[in-house]
Amino acid sequence: MADETLRRRVYDILEPREGENFLSLFFDHFMVLLIVTNVIAIALESVQEIGATYGTFFFWFELVSVAIFTVEYVLRVWSVTEAPRREFRNPVKGRLRFVMTPLAVIDLIAILPFYLAFLIPVDLRFLRVFRLLRLFKLTRYSPALASVGAVLAEQRRQLGAALVIMVTLLVFSASVAYILERDAQPEKFASIPDAMWWAMATLTTVGFGDVTPVTPGGKIFGSVLMILGVGMYALPAGILATGFAREFSKREFAVTWRLVAKVPAFSKLDALTIAEIADTLIPKVVPPRYTVVRRGETAEAMYFIASGEVEIDMVPHMETLSTGEFFGEIALFKKCPRLATVTTSTECQLLILEAGDFHRLVEKHDNLKEQIEKVMNERLAVLEKLGHPV
Repeated sequence: MADETLRRRVYDILEPREGENFLSLFFDHFMVLLIVTNVIAIALESVQEIGATYGTFFFWFELVSVAIFTVEYVLRVWSVTEAPRREFRNPVKGRLRFVMTPLAVIDLIAILPFYLAFLIPVDLRFLRVFRLLRLFKLTRYSPALASVGAVLAEQRRQLGAALVIMVTLLVFSASVAYILERDAQPEKFASIPDAMWWAMATLTTVGFGDVTPVTPGGKIFGSVLMILGVGMYALPAGILATGFAREFSKREFAVTWRLVAKVPAFSKLDALTIAEIADTLIPKVVPPRYTVVRRGETAEAMYFIASGEVEIDMVPHMETLSTGEFFGEIALFKKCPRLATVTTSTECQLLILEAGDFHRLVEKHDNLKEQIEKVMNERLAVLEKLGHPV
């Protein structure tokens, strides 16, 4: 039992996730710093003067780094049975599946050259280049790099189709260039594979200029090929741009979902309703001392506080609202001007529900309407006691 508790704590520290504790955040930042300094050290070590002068330092730095990366790898394999994914739950098969995952393979390759140098009696200095793979370990800690991998995986079929089209065009254009130029330039267009270098430079519009067509037919074909290349080699860029747009949209929706789920007013709603609300709310981060709404303004939205605090100035009554609470509902329900000025006390993350979506949701979901009306009536009762005109 104690072993399971320790393994769970280790897993929670190693795996970056939403709402990390201090140890997990410290470990993430430490590993990012260690990976970056390792890559810098590898680059500097390749400079002959620096490598010769600081060789001892680089050796001990590498030794300590490999020790840390090794302990990290072993702990990941040991604690992976605590992962939410079922395929990793089995003590043996789960760990075997984990070591075959891309990130685990990168972790292993990043430390393997160091140990191979001791086990195999040959010069393995060329394997040092594999230490640069430690840079890919940053994908564990960088959402941006993780997004790149997710987009490539999601768009693999489209990218594969684009690759087939580009390879077909490359072979075709090299074949035509070979036919048109082989007699005029037998040394540069000696075969179709030789012509592929010119075709690749032309299609990508790089144009090194080391190989150029000299025949009229070759020049005309080269001009057409350059125009085709602008469109054909822009195809993968378009696919990736679409993929990134979808990925960022999904991530933004996931973030909004988590924020919505934290708001008590939505806590009793079912998953489909929360999804509908998450798709409707507009997240906005505002700085301290920022006036969100002013007294007397026309009400265009209500606001849920995902994090931070705001001050409600209702003259003479002052009230502070914090994470999980909301404001702005009275003016929407009563269809009257704002009754108070709301200013942020700290940096706040707000979820904005516009007036049209507000009326649609409260009409559709009675539970949500009841919770908002309950809070509104309590606030109106306070205002009436204070003699505030409502």
